[in-house]
Amino acid sequence: MREHFDEIAGQAEANPMKAAQRAARAVQRKRFYAEAATGEADGGYTVTLDGKPIKTPSGRAVVVPVRPLADMIAAEWRAQGEIIDPLTMPLTRFANSVVQGVADNVAAVSEDVAKYFGSDLLFYRAGHPEGLVARESQHWDPILFWAAERLGAHFMLAEGIMHVQQPDQAMAAARAALPDDPWRIGALHVITTLTGSALLALALFHGVIDPDQTWAAAHVDEDWNAEKWGVDEEVAARRAAKLLDFNAVAAVLRALHQGG
Repeated sequence: MREHFDEIAGQAEANPMKAAQRAARAVQRKRFYAEAATGEADGGYTVTLDGKPIKTPSGRAVVVPVRPLADMIAAEWRAQGEIIDPLTMPLTRFANSVVQGVADNVAAVSEDVAKYFGSDLLFYRAGHPEGLVARESQHWDPILFWAAERLGAHFMLAEGIMHVQQPDQAMAAARAALPDDPWRIGALHVITTLTGSALLALALFHGVIDPDQTWAAAHVDEDWNAEKWGVDEEVAARRAAKLLDFNAVAAVLRALHQGG
């Protein structure tokens, strides 16, 4: 659905967060350190490799706001074998992306998330079969009710994929509920792009639903088709890779909450 709307609206894919994510996917290289640890730094906490703080591919120091997150990133480095594989280090890649692409561009990243409120996955409903209609309502209606009741964001629904213009007031109310610090808005950006829904990301951030419920709600149609026609192995592989990043960023949100 998101790809379809982007094609209609002519929106460019490039944005600071995505550019930083691409840069953070470094090539594999041999392990060059013996010990990964955490320590305090100016403005937060850092991860050290043999006593030296890690940096982004562009050379910026990686300082995270809470110790639980630093501990989890250090655990990724400790878990590496003889070869460092960035694809197995989603927390490190996320931290690099925030430091490089979000810290100086919070407004732009927030705006990119807010664009999804105009074409959110939850707005576009199946007209049939009845079972799918009911399942979409089960997973999606509570989020829309929450947005209306707690945020004052009353969105319009549509059947099929024909774009529906959302009320400016609803868009503004939902945008106002977005966080304004780089780590949290960076996390919401990842969750939004992985699920196709800024509303799901926002509901997860505010504790309305948990990560498992969020992921299930994002894949209602896909799961329905898999039950009826079988699992497509390529689709399943892509989904598993996305789930790795999703779970990592959900853990980031938990760590930020725990750390205050």
